[in-house]
Amino acid sequence: MPRAYPIPVWLICTLLVFTRGVVSAANPPVEILQKYCGDCHANGANEGSLSFDQLLKSENAQADRPKWSAVWKNLRAQMMPPADQPQLSAAEKHAILAWIEQDVFHLNPQQPDPGRVTLRRLNRTEYRYTIQDLFGISFNTEDVFPADDSGYGFDNIGDVLSLSPLQVEKYLEAARMITNKAIPMEGPHVPTISVYPDNFRDPKNEKLSAKLIPIADVVNLERKQWIEHAGPYDVRISYRLTGAEEATKHTGELVVQVDDREVSKKDLVWDNNELTAHARCDFIKGHNRLVLSIRQKTAAGENEKTLTFSLRKVELRGPTDGSYVEYPESYKRIFFDGPPPAEPAQRTAYARKILNHFTERAYRRPVEAETLDRLVGFASVVDAREKSQGFEKGIAEALTAVLASPRFLFRAESQPSPDDPKSVVPLDEYALASRLSYFLWSSLPDEELFRLAHEGKLRAELRPQVDRMLADKKFDRFIDNFVGQWLRTRDVETMNIDARRILKSKSLEESFAIFNRNLRRSMKEETNLLFGYLVKENRSCLELLTADYSFLNEMLANWYGIEGVKGNDLRKVDLPADGPRGGVLTQASFLVVTSNPTRTSPVKRGLFVLDNLLGSPAPAPPADVPPLEAVKQEKDKPLSMRELMVKHREDPLCASCHARMDPLGLALEEFDALGRWRNEDQGQPIETAGQLITGEKFGNVRELSRVIANERRQDFYTCLTEKLLTYALGRGIEYYDAPAVDGIIEQLHEHNGAMRTLFYGVVESAPFQLRRGDGVD
Repeated sequence: MPRAYPIPVWLICTLLVFTRGVVSAANPPVEILQKYCGDCHANGANEGSLSFDQLLKSENAQADRPKWSAVWKNLRAQMMPPADQPQLSAAEKHAILAWIEQDVFHLNPQQPDPGRVTLRRLNRTEYRYTIQDLFGISFNTEDVFPADDSGYGFDNIGDVLSLSPLQVEKYLEAARMITNKAIPMEGPHVPTISVYPDNFRDPKNEKLSAKLIPIADVVNLERKQWIEHAGPYDVRISYRLTGAEEATKHTGELVVQVDDREVSKKDLVWDNNELTAHARCDFIKGHNRLVLSIRQKTAAGENEKTLTFSLRKVELRGPTDGSYVEYPESYKRIFFDGPPPAEPAQRTAYARKILNHFTERAYRRPVEAETLDRLVGFASVVDAREKSQGFEKGIAEALTAVLASPRFLFRAESQPSPDDPKSVVPLDEYALASRLSYFLWSSLPDEELFRLAHEGKLRAELRPQVDRMLADKKFDRFIDNFVGQWLRTRDVETMNIDARRILKSKSLEESFAIFNRNLRRSMKEETNLLFGYLVKENRSCLELLTADYSFLNEMLANWYGIEGVKGNDLRKVDLPADGPRGGVLTQASFLVVTSNPTRTSPVKRGLFVLDNLLGSPAPAPPADVPPLEAVKQEKDKPLSMRELMVKHREDPLCASCHARMDPLGLALEEFDALGRWRNEDQGQPIETAGQLITGEKFGNVRELSRVIANERRQDFYTCLTEKLLTYALGRGIEYYDAPAVDGIIEQLHEHNGAMRTLFYGVVESAPFQLRRGDGVD
């Protein structure tokens, strides 16, 4: 009996979109085009080589499609008409777009075009996580592979993920490094247990962990550690001393105890390197109380910064008497049935079982018998040739070949009619599982996704699987990658910014002590945690703009001037109702990455809002635009940022674009380049009131956020949907994606922007679910 599939959401949504009133082919919106575009693109005028007089008369739709596509994109992104010209109403804009989509592009919601697919190479991030999930080992791709290029704001775009001869060599080198690490030839070894800072807590204050401890009186941090194998152990404590950027009189000591026995003591003296302390002790089988005591010995001198203890990791290696040894986790993952048998036929069968499992996972679909036979034969030749550990060496050589294969390095998808662009078919379920896992986890499908694909049940179970994947810890990878690039939180830790000049500090050391790595990391995590919270709690995406709460620790709260937050862990904090903070536009991560090294940048901030929140990026600036500082030198007295911007846009070539950007950026001027609140600029009060090019007025940044979340909600939904689809598909959004995008937006309106609705809409959309041939139509 054939399986009954539910009607896809994208089909329902696109039918809804295109059953609304649209202009027919026989009645193009000539009056609207004449009213808003005629001065530049009609009646003999053809700026940018675009004339609607010719386009509307032309009968060669195929040749004219690039020009209509440019019109469609500019209208959809509100880049046309220019900012200093009268703007279309929502109904007029919809009329033109609907006519272009239906009668020029001939988009058919009943036969959606999923668009082209570029064969996608694994980028560095995807490669690293794929190896981690496949073998259980960490592999630093940044040390081996060159940086990936970006397109459309993301580094997973198929068109820019090229493959050079040098990279081919690097992939082969990496494959050998990985198999050597995953299959150690020295046999079993003494195991190591790793314990991390969050595992050590102060029994008097459970919120206090070993991440960052001021060296003051005495702080005891404890961990009840289960030990399965009793005996002597080596203990290695890795830590840093932060707070002061130069030598200080401030000192302390670290005392290590096991139960009530003191096993090590080490002085804590300023040092800018990662430090270690060592101890040897006996552990019993069962729970052992491991205590790290941080004590002050000498107070800091006058005007000196105090030290803080920052634990990196504690490693327990043992039993060192050799009474228990084990293979590493990666070895046990590969040789899952234990050591190889002695009989040759059984060894070959075991090799086939291992290679079939790992090759299927690595290729992300069942492997053909011919390919598997070659790999098993290769491993068997090595096994027969080697005198010692031949079986392990054979498997390692075969897995090296798998990892160097294009079928591992590229996310290939089967197509029944690869050369027919009119052939549109659903993705097979293995390809769908890969699209889903690389979208949400930046890695290969796990066992459950692979099982469902093998059983042909993944499509029917798609929403439950999305829910499971969003709740998994691996979804943090999506936040790091998507949010890190969309909202640029990736950049805040490495952003080149002159904190000394902005803070007016006496020295670099003083500025580093104030604006340091830990603060930058907290800024990044604030934004990432907000996005993750909205997804996991299925809250509205509009709260990205209007949330009256955020995720803060004591350091970041102090930076914001918010009282009552203690400790190093970031957690949900209600923001003061009468304060300036609320939503991503007031978060330090955004404010820092959109600043210049020595000052704020209204242009960068305004452009960011246009590009990443409203989806209406400004065109590239004309050549030879003088820097803003050049304007400043013309005056005897310092000018405020608003005065500088007024002067800067006196050039008519700059005025139109700046009319879009400047009001948005100037609304944020009450935050300096480091994200701190300020009341004045160059001794003058800061004016933040402004108006969008579409007419909506606002008095400050929080009012601007509310305008985007309310009056311009459609634009925000469109922008976020297109950003997420771009990331999920690995390509830019084209005209044939309009039904899918509009369908998702309809659902967002219906569910008040619920985050799960957005993710469901993307994975159920035609471009995500379907595939067409690659030939030229």
